[in-house]
Amino acid sequence: MTSHVKLRKERVGIVDYDTQIKEVRCQLTDQLKVLDLQLEQKSQQLQDLTDYLRRRGEIESEYARSLERLAERFTSRIKRKEPSSHSVAQVWLTLLSQTRQESKDHNGLSESCSNFLIQPLTHCLEYTQRLAKKSKDICSQLQDGLLKVTTELQTAWRTYHQYHSDYVCAEGKLKEAEKQEEKQKQSATKKLERLIEKRQIKAQEMYLKCSKARNDYLINLGAANASMTKYYLQDISTLIDCADLGYHLSLERVVQAYLSRRRQCQQNLSTGLQQLQTAVSGLNQSQDRDTLLQDHYNTFSMPLRFTFQPHDGDQVSEISAECEVRCELETRLKQIQTRLKVVTQETEEKMSTAQSSLNESISDDDLEPSTSSSLSQDGSAEDLTIKPSVARRRANAQEIENTFFTRVKEFLVGSSLVSKLQAKHDLLEVAVKKGITNSLRVRKNHSNANLTQNYQLFNGDMLSFIQTSGQQIPIVVESCIRFINLNGLHHEGIFRVPGSQVEVNNLRDAFEQGEDPLAERKYDLDSVAGVLKLYFRGLKNPLFPIDSTNQLLEHAQIKNEAERAAQLKTVISSYPKPVIIVMRYLFAFLHHVSQYSDENMMQPYNLAVCFGPSLIRGAQDDDVVTLQPQINALVKGIILQHESIFPSLSEVEGPIYEKCMTLEQDDCTSFSPAPSQRRERPRANSSGSIDQKRSTGPAGGAIVSSGKLMLQIPVGPQCRPRRIPSPCLHRE
Repeated sequence: MTSHVKLRKERVGIVDYDTQIKEVRCQLTDQLKVLDLQLEQKSQQLQDLTDYLRRRGEIESEYARSLERLAERFTSRIKRKEPSSHSVAQVWLTLLSQTRQESKDHNGLSESCSNFLIQPLTHCLEYTQRLAKKSKDICSQLQDGLLKVTTELQTAWRTYHQYHSDYVCAEGKLKEAEKQEEKQKQSATKKLERLIEKRQIKAQEMYLKCSKARNDYLINLGAANASMTKYYLQDISTLIDCADLGYHLSLERVVQAYLSRRRQCQQNLSTGLQQLQTAVSGLNQSQDRDTLLQDHYNTFSMPLRFTFQPHDGDQVSEISAECEVRCELETRLKQIQTRLKVVTQETEEKMSTAQSSLNESISDDDLEPSTSSSLSQDGSAEDLTIKPSVARRRANAQEIENTFFTRVKEFLVGSSLVSKLQAKHDLLEVAVKKGITNSLRVRKNHSNANLTQNYQLFNGDMLSFIQTSGQQIPIVVESCIRFINLNGLHHEGIFRVPGSQVEVNNLRDAFEQGEDPLAERKYDLDSVAGVLKLYFRGLKNPLFPIDSTNQLLEHAQIKNEAERAAQLKTVISSYPKPVIIVMRYLFAFLHHVSQYSDENMMQPYNLAVCFGPSLIRGAQDDDVVTLQPQINALVKGIILQHESIFPSLSEVEGPIYEKCMTLEQDDCTSFSPAPSQRRERPRANSSGSIDQKRSTGPAGGAIVSSGKLMLQIPVGPQCRPRRIPSPCLHRE
């Protein structure tokens, strides 16, 4: 569908997102008001036309009776006289005959105005109000989706600013340390060198996080602009068309029938009727829609595009496809291409059949009686009763309307999704083509085949495992979540589609032996997701203690969201601290997965269905079938409100889920003491050559051999894993 909505002129300078989005919110509110006003106007027009036809019928009836009395009066006079053959007498007789015929014509017009023409207007008023209400409901849903996109844009923008600030700070500290090293030159201490190395690593971490946050911000920026363009240039026009569907057609048919009757009884008014015919022929739904949009230009005009707002002099305004992030961008591009093809095909087939069916339903009434049979032989008006088949079709009109609006909603939602996916696809495609061809860093192998354990991971007690192993997040949970974060956030049906049972068993056995198999090579995403579900499903004691299930389900029934979150937080805060840390980590991850539901099709409820039976169980005497829907609703609510329900890091210290994870991770909580290799940054000595001979003893924790620096890394529960940001894109 096309539209003549004009774009606002670009303003000079940068407009703050908060102000811009506030203007959009006001504009969306005004649009709903205009749609309500338009419905009032149409309803008033139909009511006025109905009142006009009713009054016109009364006038025509009174006029017909007056003509009949006039003709009878002079006819009786003629009968008392002898017939005359004069031309004047013939004219007189013809005039009286014409008067009687005119009386009959006006009487027929009176019946049409009072009965036949009013009934379609009544039906038109009913379905016009229904169509307008349903169009407004869809418009509200589309507006909610539009505001959600702008909120995601704001969140991504703030995240990008925060990470860029951290990167600038880390870079400044690195430069300061390097300046200090340059001043000291030959007298540079190993402590200073380690400080520089540490700050280099920190700067690199901040740079990767900044790049990923910027990428996500640019993607959300493109999606927001595409959604705005789609809504203002297509959706609004489509909804106005839906609200007006049948309105112009019904009015046209009613007025055409009225014109036909008028022509039969008053041919001498052909000039006036031709003017009315011209006006009726000019009824045009698209033109009326465009006129409405033009009359309310400020309300329906396209707002300013969201512009890229760099932080603190950042000049990178394109999606980064450096070697660290290019692999994921290519994977995401392929997934979006597949999803885009499917959604596009589904969207193109939505509306055509339903729209033609609704038009046929509205057009069933026959308002054009045959001219040859309009009057019977004895002069009486024809029977204008509606055909029984038409009445039967009207009984199905509301069902056809519901089907049509379901298709309209699916079409608009689907085309909006196509618009967002197409915007993301185009941005990613350009970025990948411009990407750097450097190979991805090789992931470190965190496994240690010689690790011995004296505790059970699967089908055991999680609390005992944590206390024995010193792992605040069990290795299987952390490794699977990290793998899915890096590779599977956009994977359609993640957690819903079962993986290979053989692969699941192999992964489970490897984890039981103390290894991290996901650090060595790629596995099927569905199999990794299956291992994560298998771990929680097999726990002797579920993640949520059974004795608190009834209390949680009771609090989940609270309607007020803030009060419900507070009550659930009170119950969860009474759990052991290690359990709370794992819960907080898991539900933050599930919420992150749900934010990609446009691509992975896993909304919070779908995730709750997958994880609810594993995380929460009722007592043995509880009816599992009856209890499961309540558990699913509870888990869905916790996913949506996880930030309000679980204690913050300041309240309960421990690992938290990071949306930007790393391809490499030094996890020292799950391995036995063993030296690990890290590559030292080449450093020039006073003569300008590269010094690769430095070494320290065990006290220094480093040994240099063959140009490689071997670091002694402490192992134990007190040592927390260090995370380096990975090339993943995320949403807030």
